[in-house]
Amino acid sequence: MGVNVGGRLRESGKQWVTEEKEEATEEDGGESRRVYWPTAEMKEKAYFSDERIYEEASRDPEGFWAEQGRALIDWFEVWEGRKEGKEGKEGEKVEEGKEGEERKEGKEGEKVEEGKEGEKVEEGKVVELNPPYFKWFVGGKTNLSYNCLDRHLEERRNEAAILWVPEPENEPQRVLTYLDLYREVNKFANVLKGLGVKKGSPVTVWMPMIPETAVVALACQRIGALHSIVYTAFAPHAVRERMEDAGSKILVTADGFYRRGKKIELKNRIDEGAVLEKVGAECCVVVRRLNREGREGKGEDSGEGEDSGEGEGEGEGEVAMKEGRDYFYDELMKNTPFSYCDPETLTSDDISFLLYTSGTTGKPKAVMHSCGAYSVGVALTMKLVFDLHPTDLFWTTADIGWITGHSYALYGPLLAGATTLWYEGAPDYPNPSRWWKIIEENAVTVFYTAPTAVRALRAAGEKWVAGRDFSSLRLLASVGEPIDPDTWRWFFEKIGERRCPLVDTYWQTETGGILLSSLPGVGPFVPGVAGPALPGVRFDVLDATGEPVKVGESGYLVVKPPYAPSMLRGIYKNPAKYLGEYWSEYGAEIYFAGDGGVKIGREIGGQPLIKITGRIDDVMEVAGHRLGTAEVEEAVSSLEEVAEVAVVGKPNAIKGEVPALFVVLKDKKEKAEMDRKIVKAVREKVGPVATPEVAYYVSDLPKTESGKIIRRFLKGLVRNEALGDMTTAQNPECLKELAKATEYRGPQKIPGYKV
Repeated sequence: MGVNVGGRLRESGKQWVTEEKEEATEEDGGESRRVYWPTAEMKEKAYFSDERIYEEASRDPEGFWAEQGRALIDWFEVWEGRKEGKEGKEGEKVEEGKEGEERKEGKEGEKVEEGKEGEKVEEGKVVELNPPYFKWFVGGKTNLSYNCLDRHLEERRNEAAILWVPEPENEPQRVLTYLDLYREVNKFANVLKGLGVKKGSPVTVWMPMIPETAVVALACQRIGALHSIVYTAFAPHAVRERMEDAGSKILVTADGFYRRGKKIELKNRIDEGAVLEKVGAECCVVVRRLNREGREGKGEDSGEGEDSGEGEGEGEGEVAMKEGRDYFYDELMKNTPFSYCDPETLTSDDISFLLYTSGTTGKPKAVMHSCGAYSVGVALTMKLVFDLHPTDLFWTTADIGWITGHSYALYGPLLAGATTLWYEGAPDYPNPSRWWKIIEENAVTVFYTAPTAVRALRAAGEKWVAGRDFSSLRLLASVGEPIDPDTWRWFFEKIGERRCPLVDTYWQTETGGILLSSLPGVGPFVPGVAGPALPGVRFDVLDATGEPVKVGESGYLVVKPPYAPSMLRGIYKNPAKYLGEYWSEYGAEIYFAGDGGVKIGREIGGQPLIKITGRIDDVMEVAGHRLGTAEVEEAVSSLEEVAEVAVVGKPNAIKGEVPALFVVLKDKKEKAEMDRKIVKAVREKVGPVATPEVAYYVSDLPKTESGKIIRRFLKGLVRNEALGDMTTAQNPECLKELAKATEYRGPQKIPGYKV
């Protein structure tokens, strides 16, 4: 049982980048930039090191993706023409179709019969476009769980798949090999079947970063169930809302987990909110994380705990269990002998999971992601962007409740046959050196995190970084929000030791995988600049009329056909939302991301480098997490004292943005009392991640003639920026009060307001 540190340590301390200082240019605002390029060693190591890949993929994107689709994952049936076989249990051949059809390798290296001699195999369509709908690898059949586990067993069965680091430092780490994970996933897939879960069933998961969460997700993939994973920092109300929307009747959760030394109890919070009763849940599976061993003698004859239906048990971390509905994960697994669970045959565009994301309305929407097409897109980015090799130890600090946790903590690394590190707890517990200690002790090679976290750890002081050994690192990567040049340079210099490429990745929940980034083997790596669109992705920056912007001009980020295979396939049960949210700004053929960007005046392989400027709609990027302002507004509006509320993102040196509230009260109330009520309401209905930083209590909000709140005024006030034409408001006189409340110091003169 290894973690493959040998190969990593042989490369320790290598210089992977070289520096080039450019002259200041007008396009860059008169700034000189320090630009970094891969060294000869990096180019030799990298899967992709020739910039001509951009031009080749641009000339023939369908051919490019067809080649990647064939190379990166295994297919049971490749597109419309070629048939292959699934492996059976413990090396047994599973023959599909007529004798003589092509079949692929069986389990444990056993060869399965190939097609008839001289038989000609034709593939079906690579992509079928009917904008805004599209299909990739049309008719191809596969399974994501199979591609993450089964196909690696011959070569990697005893190598580490997941290295888990618990928050308590006195608790041992856990390693699950590919064989361990394969066995656990097969067992839990059979457990789910026994609980009535079928192909297409939505399964809600409210779990922390523990290995069982990976088992649950992969088991859902194996049987074709749709997992819907909810971030544990969200409130039970959010779990209920998502279960109701999906029609989910099963919840998989944990008794709790550790965060900054505290026990965060999940099942008890679900019970306190009566979530299961309100959604009519039929089943709840509970993983014992806080109380790993459970109580001695607990069961049918004990007359207590799960069978009594009574309250919390005597043991530490015990939870109430309702007979006939609630089951402990470990007991279900213990009572289920191992047997092979045949992976469900899914088409490339069958839906594999749901993930709720914030939008410009109060109700989160369930993004649907595909199976095979998503797998190909994510698998390619593991090689293109992270240059991930099977001997690597990859660590993204993202939680499984976000798309980064799905694509790059779980599926991506396992598709690549590498080892993924999962850490349960906070970055600064028991002190701000915790992440750096984990990198050092485990010889992490690729480290992927958010600028917010880097800024917070930088602010904690240099002493927490000093003396740490980061020589195992080969690549750093940033995600979740634009990374400013100062943070980029600190990360590059202090953690990367000026040796490692730092790739800034741009993508969204909706895109499933990365769209923009420089490639480790190609470069360049420019502080504050995301990079070019990835090969095979048609990307642009448009103005309001739909024309491409000139160098140095801001515009709107869009994706053009044939679109990236990993992109969303719709909004669950809400096709109108899908059309209106993403395909209405420029018509049905252009996906509008809701973000802004600038072309900086440099190209690589014919593709312009792009700097991301952030959200342009009513969505905030808080600590790298995307939150809809409407969700927070809805929570605050539920208070009887509140007449009206508007929320905007306010710049924050650590988190990027934080919620700032403009509140109109029905009657005058004590500020401290209202602050407490507002924070409580937001934390209960949305979650701690959305906790407001400030509330401004005012008598009116700026509105159009039709009564719509003009949020650009509010954004300008909290950001000390120009507000624009104030005559568009039917009540511009309120701006004086708002400017005074926010202590506005921006460039615009507001009648009656003096600094």
